[in-house]
Amino acid sequence: MKTTTSTSILFFILLHLFLLLSCHRPNFASAAGGKWNLLMSNIGISAMHMQLINNDKVVIFDRTDFGHSNISLPDGKCRYDPNDTTLQIDCTAHSVEYNIVTNSIRPLMVQTDVWCSSGAVFPDGSLVQTGGFNDGEKVVRVFKPCNGNNTCDWQEIQGGLAQRRWYATNHILPDGTQIVIGGRRAFNYEFYPKPASAYKAYSLPFLVQTNDPKIENNLYPFVFLNVDGNLFIFANNRAILFDYTKNVVVKNYPQIPGGDPRSYPSTGSAVLLPLKNLQTQQIQAEVLVCGGAPKGSYISAQNGKFLAALSTCGRIRITDPNPQWTMENMPLARTMGDMLILPNGNVLIINGAATGTAGWELGRDPVLKPVIYRPDNPFGSRFEIQNPSTIPRMYHSTATLLRDGRVLIAGSNPHIYYNFTGVLFPTELSLEAFSPSYLDPESEYLRPQIISPASQFTIGYGQRVPVRFKVSGWVNRNLVTVTMVAPGFNTHSFTQNQRLLVLASENVKLVGEKAYQINVVTPNSATLAPPGYYLLFVVHQDIPSEGIWVKIQ
Repeated sequence: MKTTTSTSILFFILLHLFLLLSCHRPNFASAAGGKWNLLMSNIGISAMHMQLINNDKVVIFDRTDFGHSNISLPDGKCRYDPNDTTLQIDCTAHSVEYNIVTNSIRPLMVQTDVWCSSGAVFPDGSLVQTGGFNDGEKVVRVFKPCNGNNTCDWQEIQGGLAQRRWYATNHILPDGTQIVIGGRRAFNYEFYPKPASAYKAYSLPFLVQTNDPKIENNLYPFVFLNVDGNLFIFANNRAILFDYTKNVVVKNYPQIPGGDPRSYPSTGSAVLLPLKNLQTQQIQAEVLVCGGAPKGSYISAQNGKFLAALSTCGRIRITDPNPQWTMENMPLARTMGDMLILPNGNVLIINGAATGTAGWELGRDPVLKPVIYRPDNPFGSRFEIQNPSTIPRMYHSTATLLRDGRVLIAGSNPHIYYNFTGVLFPTELSLEAFSPSYLDPESEYLRPQIISPASQFTIGYGQRVPVRFKVSGWVNRNLVTVTMVAPGFNTHSFTQNQRLLVLASENVKLVGEKAYQINVVTPNSATLAPPGYYLLFVVHQDIPSEGIWVKIQ
């Protein structure tokens, strides 16, 4: 009897210790869900840049000086470029348009070199893309979506930029124009289109202060439009709040703890977390920066030593009077990972490597498992590991959210040219879709289906909009939200211009058989939601509907 009692006491002590320790370590749920589908094994090019546009097609391009691609230009067309460093006469395409509905590819003609360029979508739905390498460094290219035909193609504007832009970042501003920030040896910014009286670039000393001349590790800076109209700009390991209208730094943020660089070529990623409470005076904005490579990784990898990638994320409320970073640990260390905001406000972290850094042949150990980050969960329980892909997505990989809630994944070419044999990571021409667990068939009965308004609906600022939807199962009316997502321009592990807003809403009402209505109020200013096309989703119990296109103006 005494032995049994002692054993029981010991058991309960050990159980208590186990539970106590469990409460003080991060809770990483493993292989929780998500499915992969190979859409096409060969799209003809390696997808270095990607943008979803409002006709449900995705514009994809790489660089023109890779040599021949694996897809020909149509109708016997050829590109004649005496400045090209590889092929002056090239009859293959280096840009394609992917049709999501038909799962097909159409080759496009891009003339000048778009290598490591940047872009954003204008309010009219046109993709405006800037800069690149060699003869493309000052070029602006415009792709206007065409509906009902396949005649649209790139239009190029020589000398559209005042400064050469290579590895720059773009963002749409409240007036609908585009700001272009930084690039290699470009410590300045400019606007497109240009004001008639100001065809020039403006100095930004912050880009000099964050530059390491040996590595240039402040490229593709992370840029977000804050709710006060200023720009949050993060480069290397520091950030500022910048008033671009006056060329004044409004605030210097603390250095991210640890001091390791996060922007290219260390190549972490960043998102502006969902914006909520849009009708109040207390709108808060938070930025999340994850992964990257520690100091010295780039030079070390060039010498054959591949350091472990960073496993930390820094989160900062950029609207606080005294903002401070909060650090969290990811379950998987990652450099060259992409971060995308999903329609339900969660963040998908996908692609990349566990060791090394960005650059030709400088990454190792592909990270095949995506991770979901749930920003509203308690600290320590926000990360959830997803099911793995079988295809390494290393340097020059891309990802973008689609209207149906899937994530399109493509690219990976860590070589100076296309190289398919005799290398660790062959050039990847395939196209995949990752379906988060909210698309599982088991959740179908909870998934909303938007009845009205119809897609391509135009809305104004501060407008009350009734949204009707159906759900086949029982609806928890307290767990219905409506979100608006601005699809971004993705390249080099950063999605430029990405943004999600949770719309203010009234109570959900039953209006018919399995039909409901929720009245929402659109953002009240272009500072919160710059004009243009967004995807609007109804989200029920964390499960989003298929989105509809709305244009806010």
